[in-house]
Amino acid sequence: MSLTFLPFIVFAGLILFSAFKILNEYERGVIFRLGKFSGVRGPGLIILIPGLEKMIKVDLRLVTMDVPSQDIISKDNVTLKVNAVVYFKVSNPERAIISVENYYHATAQISQTTLRSVVGQYELDEILAHRDAINSKLQGILDELTEPWGIKVTNVEVKAIDLPVEMQRAMAKQAEAEREKRAKIISAQGEFEASKKLAEAAQVLGEQKDAITLRFLETMREVAGSNNSSTTFFPVPVDFLSKLMNR
Repeated sequence: MSLTFLPFIVFAGLILFSAFKILNEYERGVIFRLGKFSGVRGPGLIILIPGLEKMIKVDLRLVTMDVPSQDIISKDNVTLKVNAVVYFKVSNPERAIISVENYYHATAQISQTTLRSVVGQYELDEILAHRDAINSKLQGILDELTEPWGIKVTNVEVKAIDLPVEMQRAMAKQAEAEREKRAKIISAQGEFEASKKLAEAAQVLGEQKDAITLRFLETMREVAGSNNSSTTFFPVPVDFLSKLMNR
C-alpha cells in the first residue's frame, strides 16, 4: 500500500518544495494570487501557496544601459552620430511589473527617442561645448517619462559624438588658424614690449652722458673676450670724436 501512494507522496513533496522561494537582498518578489496583485515580498524566505500564487522577481540594483549610436541632425543642419549611457534602477517593483510589459526594453526605446530629440535642439558648437547641460536635460526628461513605470533614472552621459570626415577636416583647419592667430598676437605683443624697453633705454642713455661711454666700453670688453683673436679694439673717448667732428 505504501508503494501505491509513493508517487503521490513524491508529487506532494515537490509541490511543497516549490512553495519555498529565497530572494537576495537586492531582489523583491511581486506576488499575484489568482491573477490579482497580492503584494511585494522579500528579501529572504518566501512561501507561496502552490497553484494559487505566482511570483515575479525584480532586481533593484543599478542598471547600466548603452544607448546605440543615433543619427541626429543638429539645429545648424550637421549630421551627427551620438551614443550615450543611461543609469537607472527600479524604485517601485509593483509598477515596474504591472504598468509596463518590459521595463528594460521600454526604457531603452524612450532613451533613444529622447536622445535624438534633445540633441537635435542644439547647434554643433553647443553640443561640443555644453555636454554637461545636455546630460542634465536628458536625465530630467527620462526620469519624468519613466516615473510612472516605477523607474528612477539617476544619470545620463553622452559618450561619443562622431562627426562627418568633411566636418572634422574643417574643424581641424579652424583650430590651426586659431593657433596661428594666437601665435601672431603673442609675437606682436612681445615686439611691442621690446620696443618700449628699447625706447626707455635710449631715453636713459640720452640723459646720462657717461652712460653711453660705459656701454661702449662694456661692448668692447665682451667682443674682446670672444674667441676671435684676430680682432683688436682701441678705445677712443667719445668726447674726442665729437670735438674732432666740430673742428
